[in-house]
Amino acid sequence: MKQVKAGELTIGYAEAGPAHGPVVILLHGWPYDIHSYVGVAPLLADQGYRVIVPYLRGHGTTSFLSPHTFRNAQQSVVALDIIALMDALRIKKAVFGGFDWGSRTADIIAALWPHRCKALVSVTGYLITNRENNKLPLPPAAEWAWWYQYYFATERGVQGFEKFRRDFTKLIWRNVSPTWEFDDATFVRTAEAFDNPDYVPIVIHNYRWRLGLAQGDPRYDKLEARLATAPDIAVPTITLDGEVDPFTPAGEGVAYRDKFTGPYDHRTLKGIGHNVPQEAPGAFAQAVLDVDRF
Repeated sequence: MKQVKAGELTIGYAEAGPAHGPVVILLHGWPYDIHSYVGVAPLLADQGYRVIVPYLRGHGTTSFLSPHTFRNAQQSVVALDIIALMDALRIKKAVFGGFDWGSRTADIIAALWPHRCKALVSVTGYLITNRENNKLPLPPAAEWAWWYQYYFATERGVQGFEKFRRDFTKLIWRNVSPTWEFDDATFVRTAEAFDNPDYVPIVIHNYRWRLGLAQGDPRYDKLEARLATAPDIAVPTITLDGEVDPFTPAGEGVAYRDKFTGPYDHRTLKGIGHNVPQEAPGAFAQAVLDVDRF
């Protein structure tokens, strides 16, 4: 584990592989942490990559430099955190891999700063948020899968999440990864990342912001306006879907295929749920290796 000042944060991150190897940055989702890549990182390090796996804001050892900083979790600021991390580590360009919040963050970097992104592995494809579209209802089954974001919209939800954060996480894991048989040690290792004092405020703001129930920082309005146009992603990309992930759209990636305009491949992983890199580390690592050769 390492720590570095980057932007308005001090970011905790794991690093594996040779210091001067080509860089891969792997981004976790919610409610997960860097251990989603505990099986992926050594596979890539063994192939000569320098693998960087940071805690996102509000998780693990990543913390704010100032107690007065707005605990903001809108999509653009999370991406800016990773750009700041790259600058702090003097990394000009990297291959990115991500799922959940990590996919969204990697997609944004690939779309807005393609000169920093050599190639992309994105679970569930194109996840850049359009808040106007988020106001529209989904079919009931899809709304049910997103039940927690409506819970988070209430003060009761905030209190419940604060009080039962570990029980909450275990419930989400079981719902979105029905075939993943994780043990108690695996769960506790990740759950420790949720003891960060900013964890609950960051998670709540992220989901409320997506629904238009919380404001972001006006400094990022121009970036959000660009993201609202659903910019194409032109860097080489492999998209991955977990077959039993309730958030996987039907149709083998056709729902987002036209957003990727460069070299592209799609893979659906049979019997795999939402936490793709931890459930199928070999397939995830292979996608990183393959996309880097496109």
